[in-house]
Amino acid sequence: MRRGTVVVVVVVAAVLLPMWFVASQGEPPSEEIAIDQSVNEIRPLDGFVDTPNKLSPSQVGVIVWVALLVLLGVLAFFHRFMNRAARPTERSGNGGVTPRSGRESETAPDGGTVGRSWLVTEDRWIVEYAPASDAIEGLLAMGLLSVLTIVFAALFTGEYFTLARTQYFGIYAFGMFMSLTGLTVSYYAWFMPHIEVAERREHR
Repeated sequence: MRRGTVVVVVVVAAVLLPMWFVASQGEPPSEEIAIDQSVNEIRPLDGFVDTPNKLSPSQVGVIVWVALLVLLGVLAFFHRFMNRAARPTERSGNGGVTPRSGRESETAPDGGTVGRSWLVTEDRWIVEYAPASDAIEGLLAMGLLSVLTIVFAALFTGEYFTLARTQYFGIYAFGMFMSLTGLTVSYYAWFMPHIEVAERREHR
């Protein structure tokens, strides 16, 4: 683990642990109120993890902060993945990216040309261009994530029409939305070109 990552984790823990200690002094857990099974078959309180029946506002605040920090970490991971793992690049001798000209063009089937000239003006030019890799790994990833999205959606729907367990709702919804996120990330990483432009602007 890199030194910067360790520092960030230590700082976050140093802030969150005292907050959680203070929040834990809040309201005690309340008693469960279960549904009469002779009237209805749903079991919203069933789950695979024991959880408190009631949270104080302070505890909810700490949990929200933790969730936001986790979301930030997930976004940072996806950003690094898209720009380093799956982004096609050409490496020069010194390890840097070799820029490509922004005025390259290709011959179209009708005899015309298709290229990136529409991006280039007198005051704007392309600094770096990397075409989409269209790798088979991207197709496999998108296919697997599509299947996972359908599976989680079916499980979520099935839970809605049967036991309606709250924890399972959360797990299935999380899996479905993360699979959709992975689909978007995979498409961006493997099937979209990377274009970096520079533009000259006058400061007035």
